[in-house]
Amino acid sequence: MENLASKSLPEQADNLILQAQMGNRFAFSQVYQKHHGHVYALCLRLTANTTLAEDACQEVFIHLWHKLDSFDHQSKFSTWLHTVAVRVCISYLRKQKSWLQRVVQSEDQGITEAGLVEIHDLNGLDKLILKLPERARQVFVLVAVEGYRHEEVGQLLNIAVGSSKSQYHRAKGLLQQWWQQAGGQFDE
Repeated sequence: MENLASKSLPEQADNLILQAQMGNRFAFSQVYQKHHGHVYALCLRLTANTTLAEDACQEVFIHLWHKLDSFDHQSKFSTWLHTVAVRVCISYLRKQKSWLQRVVQSEDQGITEAGLVEIHDLNGLDKLILKLPERARQVFVLVAVEGYRHEEVGQLLNIAVGSSKSQYHRAKGLLQQWWQQAGGQFDE
């Protein structure tokens, strides 16, 4: 068996994924350790709630364990995991709320000021993003932070492309307003 230390970092990562795909739990725990922070940050931005983010992140890795064999190594693992994480997190949020709750809460504010105090590792803009109303926050995170097109966001969130664009502009306007109120500047 070839020594893992003699391989390059991309080869080590591929080998780790291959071992995890064969059911090696230690390899999967290494994959988890490497990617947990990024997945959790994405879930937190989408949920604006630390408890929901933790639960959604856990759902992502449970889903990953069951679907890891479908990763075909044609793209970077981190890209594939990101796509899985977005889809699982959005699906998790849908399961948490009835249709009526989503409609009513889509106009509610995101995380409260008290909730922001619990989150220490965020910069000023991230904290403002978490305060956005749910739908505007989700669209803004997917478009501005994660680089999705409005067409993709519409499919992921089951909304019209025009709604995605509208929510994105709403989020930008609110962020700009809050940033200026805080004494900063929000340049595009």
